[in-house]
Amino acid sequence: MKRIHTFILLLLCTLASGQTINDVLRFSIEDVQGTARYQALSGAFGALGGELSALSINPAGSAVFNNGQFSMTASVHHKKNNALFNGSFASTNESQLEFNQAGGVWVFKNRGESGWNKFAMAVNYDLVQNFDNDIFIQGNSTVGIDKYFLNYAQGVPLGPLQVQDGEFIEAAYLDIGGSLGFGAQQAFLGFQSGFIDPVEFENDNTAYFSNAEYDQVNQNYRQSTNGFNSKLVLNFAGQYQNFLSVGASLNFHTVLYERVTFLDEFGYNPGSAIQSGTFDNFLRTRGSGFSFGLGAIAKVGDMVRLGASYQSPTWYQLADDLSQQVNSDFPDKNPDIRYIDFSIVNLFPSYTIKTPGRYTGSLAMVFGTSGLLSFDYGYQDMSNAELRPTSDPDFNSENQFISQQLGAVSTFRAGGEYRISQLSLRGGYRFEQSPYKNNSDWGDLQGYSGGLGFSFGPNRLDFTYSHTRQDIPQSIFELDLSSASVERINSFYTLTYTLNF
Repeated sequence: MKRIHTFILLLLCTLASGQTINDVLRFSIEDVQGTARYQALSGAFGALGGELSALSINPAGSAVFNNGQFSMTASVHHKKNNALFNGSFASTNESQLEFNQAGGVWVFKNRGESGWNKFAMAVNYDLVQNFDNDIFIQGNSTVGIDKYFLNYAQGVPLGPLQVQDGEFIEAAYLDIGGSLGFGAQQAFLGFQSGFIDPVEFENDNTAYFSNAEYDQVNQNYRQSTNGFNSKLVLNFAGQYQNFLSVGASLNFHTVLYERVTFLDEFGYNPGSAIQSGTFDNFLRTRGSGFSFGLGAIAKVGDMVRLGASYQSPTWYQLADDLSQQVNSDFPDKNPDIRYIDFSIVNLFPSYTIKTPGRYTGSLAMVFGTSGLLSFDYGYQDMSNAELRPTSDPDFNSENQFISQQLGAVSTFRAGGEYRISQLSLRGGYRFEQSPYKNNSDWGDLQGYSGGLGFSFGPNRLDFTYSHTRQDIPQSIFELDLSSASVERINSFYTLTYTLNF
């Protein structure tokens, strides 16, 4: 305990931890969660309004309410991941209960002659992303842990990678991260654990070779994530002469993302100096974000509704901390490498992710009290996402890569509702393009939903089942040296209680 306590005040790295395009995508993509009715129509509410979760699409929707309303929502979220890695298949399943929405709207009718019929104020909490997930990948690969460390080590002088007399290995690990950066710190781990060695044992040596010999190596990789991205919406809207509603929202995000990865490796050639190794990482990201929204809904005749809205970029202020542990059975490794574990934490400076703004155009047909049909089209140019500060050369380089790799994303959502007395039957479909311009491994997202609602007095209960599927690449290493194809299947079972007042 004394050894860990000695270094707890030294856990500060002054250089960035290597934020990448994957971090930008993680916070730029929002799921369709919220109330059961909103999910049942697959989020196609841009021209409809009258639903608290729809304020995230079109802030003018609160002016559609005729009276005050409160709702709260809970979901059972089931996630299945089917991973294919160089011909080997593995699958994981995970379910959890989440409370993903709560909010209320207050409607104030105007008795004057200004032309404004009513005003509405709303406060709503939505869980826009649930990061809880578990992925397991197994199979043979031509890219081992040694390749990861070699990639970082080439060009790094040997001198700083050595532990000095009287120095604890934990202190050396943290010091090199703070003075030379994340890449040199990874080289230090590879050298001290025995995966790599210098061509010459001279302080100015900058070339390294691997101690592992293999044509293919067996790998078991597990990634467990948890956390959330939540949004608190503060909304104000008004309705003018019963045909035009306009509104604005301020959105406040809270972010927690935790990811732990375990990589076990074995099956080297019989004559290899290393026969097995492990490399584990624990990343935690915490922060907050802000955005705003503007929107309008117009009635065109008795049946047609048109909607248009703009959701600004979200500016996330985030901070990371990272813990690592590595080991091998190389006979000449530093035995103290075991002291670098998840209790030794690298703290990194805060940074900003700016996600792209989103435009939505909507059309709805309302058939009196019998039912409705609705369609939304959304546009978001992912190439405009940025890591900041842009004065950081690594961020500037990654932003150029983002603009080259990512493109415009079109989203199509359609939904319908049919009412029979107190019972409502609902269904929806959702399609979202891949954010990549030319990456066939990252597929389009498709989803469908169905639900029903029952009204009794001022109360309503809604239940929805929704399902999405998408193929994504999953990297074994952050450097994208090796990756698997993962079929991601998400299912929601959602129940909402609504009280009108």
